[in-house]
Amino acid sequence: MMTMETRHVDLSVGNGKHRVNLSATYTMDGLTVTIVGGEKPHVGSIAVAVPRPSLEDPSKISATVSVFNLVGHKDDEIARPAAERLAKELRQPIVVIAGVHVQKAKHEDVQELLRNSMQAVEEFARKARRHQKKSDVF
Repeated sequence: MMTMETRHVDLSVGNGKHRVNLSATYTMDGLTVTIVGGEKPHVGSIAVAVPRPSLEDPSKISATVSVFNLVGHKDDEIARPAAERLAKELRQPIVVIAGVHVQKAKHEDVQELLRNSMQAVEEFARKARRHQKKSDVF
């Protein structure tokens, strides 16, 4: 039986109630990413993205994304684009679990949490790309 040590990456973006934490674990067949933060980190939405050739231009990579929201949650606004972005960039299956919450959030709070979440995804994608250039195996 082949075993492989998993590789884990953690990073944070933002401060106070707008802080978002991204945690990623590489497996042999894909990547799991958790994006939580705000005042009440939780599981709100789950997105699964699988890379595939684009239907418009097969020389480009796209992704099929499926999303499951827990009742009353809107964390798919983070989970869906994060999973799609990472699947296309890293060319492997991605599972994203997202849950950020600020009590009595104003529009500005929501926008800040979204920005910080996507910044965390971009920072992680840069780190993952650098690692992929060094090795085909995580």
